[in-house]
This record gives sequence, structure tokens and C-alpha cells, in this order.
Amino acid sequence: MAEINANGQAGQPQLVLQKIYVKDASFEAPNAPQIFQEMGDNEQQPQVQLNLGHKATDIGGDMYEVVLSLTLTCNLGERTAYLAEVHQAGIFGIAGFSDEDRDGILGSYCPNLLFPYGRQMVSSMIQEGGFPPFLLQPINFDALYAEQQRTQAVGGSEEPRTLNS
Repeated sequence: MAEINANGQAGQPQLVLQKIYVKDASFEAPNAPQIFQEMGDNEQQPQVQLNLGHKATDIGGDMYEVVLSLTLTCNLGERTAYLAEVHQAGIFGIAGFSDEDRDGILGSYCPNLLFPYGRQMVSSMIQEGGFPPFLLQPINFDALYAEQQRTQAVGGSEEPRTLNS
């Protein structure tokens, strides 16, 4: 995708969004219909946990698939009210950047761009599953990427993030 101009030098860096799509989605309410009664009767607050991850794959020709994984689990006491999982994906053309800049784009910019689509999908599934609306709060992917870089620099492993609310 990098263009070579007349004097043989590469052109300007390019970042092009080719496609956004849902790669996978699932919703489970394993304790329905009893959980609806428990949620109405119970004074206990539901506990919501978000597992967040992303993966970037080089698909050739300066094209990359980035998949943002959002898994939201809502528990009421020891019982699972619902589990919503979305793998929101995008295809990005990235050319003319240094390896470090490209990795930053794949690790921060792309997931940040995909997040609103994944958030909407999760919210729709939860509401259509018969539960009260739930909207995920914005996520600072720049900070998560910087933390991931620090962790890798000291020899840590790369695992999905878990956020509780």
C-alpha cells in the first residue's frame, strides 16, 4: 500500500479503515426466567465484570485485522444473570509507519475506533435479552496500551484485561 513517488522515496504514511464488522457475538441468560424474579425481589446489587482484549493479525498487503473482544458478565450473588460477548472487528490499511508507530496504531487507535460499535452491540444484546439497559463506560486504550508496553518490557505476560463495575 505504500506508494513510491518519482524520486524513489516512499510517500506519506497511510491509515485507512477498510471495514468494520461483527466477527462473533453471543448472549446467554443461563438462569432465566428465575433470575428476573430474583433481580426484582433482591436488594443485592448485580455485579458486572468486563473482560477486554484485542488481537491484531497481519493479513498481507499492509492490511491488518484488529479484533476487540468484550465479554460482560453480570452476577447476582452466586448466580449468573447474563453473559454477553462480542468480537468487534475491523480491517485497516496501515503503511509507511515505523514498526513502533504501527504497533501503537494497532494497540490503541484501532481498538478505540472499534469500541463504540462493540459497546452498542453489547448494550443491544443485554436489552433484547430482557435486562435493564447497560452502557459500558469509555475506555482509555492509550493508557492500556502504555501499561501493556511497560508490562512486556519487564517480562510480563499479555492477558485480557478485567474491569469491574
